[in-house]
Amino acid sequence: MHILIVDDEALARSRLRRLLADCDPGHQISEAAHAADALAQLQQPTAWPVDLLLLDIHMPGMDGLALAHALRRQPVAPAIIFVTAHAGHALDAFELDAVDYLTKPVRLERLQQALSKARRNAPAGPASQPAPLAAAVAPSGSAPAPGPALLIHERSGSERVPLAEVLYLRAELKYVTVRTATRSYIIDDALADLEARYSGQFLRVHRNTLVARHALRALVRDVSPEGEGWAVRLQGLTQPVPVSRRQVAAVREALAAGQ
Repeated sequence: MHILIVDDEALARSRLRRLLADCDPGHQISEAAHAADALAQLQQPTAWPVDLLLLDIHMPGMDGLALAHALRRQPVAPAIIFVTAHAGHALDAFELDAVDYLTKPVRLERLQQALSKARRNAPAGPASQPAPLAAAVAPSGSAPAPGPALLIHERSGSERVPLAEVLYLRAELKYVTVRTATRSYIIDDALADLEARYSGQFLRVHRNTLVARHALRALVRDVSPEGEGWAVRLQGLTQPVPVSRRQVAAVREALAAGQ
């Protein structure tokens, strides 16, 4: 993979180089000290087109978000992972279809996760050079909007989790657990707010639990130390999710409707 590090701080570029070498010494690494330098390199004909940008946001002149806007207008462009000391631009970054958003100092494990995402999202065919970039960097509305997603903030960065991957949302103490088939996340949103915002995607099955309508598979009897009750099976999970008695009818109705 050909990776272009775009950061105005030489020490930051050097650290990312070392981390990338620890991830995979086979990467081809280039550097740019600012956005204009990055644009110039992306326009150069080369046998090694850039596959991925590790892109800082706050830089002199054109900042990283403006550069991402410009690249987004191109029919073929490298993937982008934002690497910045500021967490406040995470939503803007994911609206630009960034692969990931890392906050400095970047940890090796977190960088490896981001690179794995970039590989999974890479096009099947060989990379090619983008068309010449226009001087203007205003965003174009031509790119498809990403699907609904939850923005998860963690100490090492922020991650966009598509709602299509979420199986349930469960309120626990002051937080909400977001469960996918592969892992759990923690967010500090209120469950009631999430229910109001995503009522079309989630169904309340318990006072503290919303389940994804698309994952509903079956309503089953559930025996627990508290007695016999009901639970719902979700695609991707082996353990059924408890259903309160007052929500049984709603679950049956959703299953009958096929959602």
